[in-house]
Amino acid sequence: MSLARYNYNNMLITGGAGFIGSHFIRYLIKNEPTVNLVNFDLLTYAGSLKQLDFLADEKRYTFIQGDITHAPLVEKILSEYRIDTIVHFAAESHVDRSISGPAPFIHTNVVGTFTLLEAAKKYGCRFHHISTDEVYGSLSLDAAPFHEQSPYAPNSPYSASKAGSDHLVRAYFHTYQLPITISHCSNNYGPHQHPEKFIPTVIQACLTHQPIPIYGDGSNIRDWIYVEDHCKGVIEVIRQGQIGDVYHLGGEHEMTNLEVAQLICHYMDEFCPKKQPHADLITFVSDRPGHDWRYAMDISKARQVLGWSPKETFNSGLKKTIEFYLSFLS
Repeated sequence: MSLARYNYNNMLITGGAGFIGSHFIRYLIKNEPTVNLVNFDLLTYAGSLKQLDFLADEKRYTFIQGDITHAPLVEKILSEYRIDTIVHFAAESHVDRSISGPAPFIHTNVVGTFTLLEAAKKYGCRFHHISTDEVYGSLSLDAAPFHEQSPYAPNSPYSASKAGSDHLVRAYFHTYQLPITISHCSNNYGPHQHPEKFIPTVIQACLTHQPIPIYGDGSNIRDWIYVEDHCKGVIEVIRQGQIGDVYHLGGEHEMTNLEVAQLICHYMDEFCPKKQPHADLITFVSDRPGHDWRYAMDISKARQVLGWSPKETFNSGLKKTIEFYLSFLS
């Protein structure tokens, strides 16, 4: 079962005030003049509408504050705005927070996804689900990257909650024939990311001349994708992806956490030279419990089927990100 090319008209974006969701909205508004967008976000600590201020007078855009677990409100939105497509970004996503307090992750990521799926089934909406490489667990150094059929092995309450939501989405396709697609992304970075995330933390520490915290010995490896590349990939999955299928959207830029911090420090030395190199601020701290060692994803399916691949190199995207934070935080 597939669609040659899917055309959306009225789209509900959950978590549209979050980092990736707000970039997704910006991209659609600027590049697709006929789509109507409803941004549905609870505005927790991680949500901000500042990046979307330019939409204040945009007739094609509506913001609604609310909880994705509130079924009556979700159904009202789908009905009132004639939503044909749901793009589900909303999630609790910070691993450290999930370790210290897992309950909100289960509530939002599992119960919230279930609530949206029930409403989508009732109103016949297309449903695209944003997931993460973390559901697959950890890779050894010589292991091949995760592919779309890799077994799930989540190691944190966060990744377990996302795995649960993935399974629900898949089940609604197979049981109810709900038209769904799923995409898994690697670590996103770029302008407007919440300061608790790794790259903004390092940049801010450099700007304020504070210690740069690195878990363990810094050898944990992550794949990084520039946020706009990810958003473009999501759009292509929705447009061209086969119903019921899964696609990986990664940056193909694996680096250790220490290498990322050192590269940021190198650029900060260039942009904001100090008496001492910024790398002197790097401080190793106790490792997080259950810290996955390496993530990497095989994106060949997205490249071959969708014609998508990331355009930004890690260096070019990181420079853009640092330049943004220099203007935003200085």
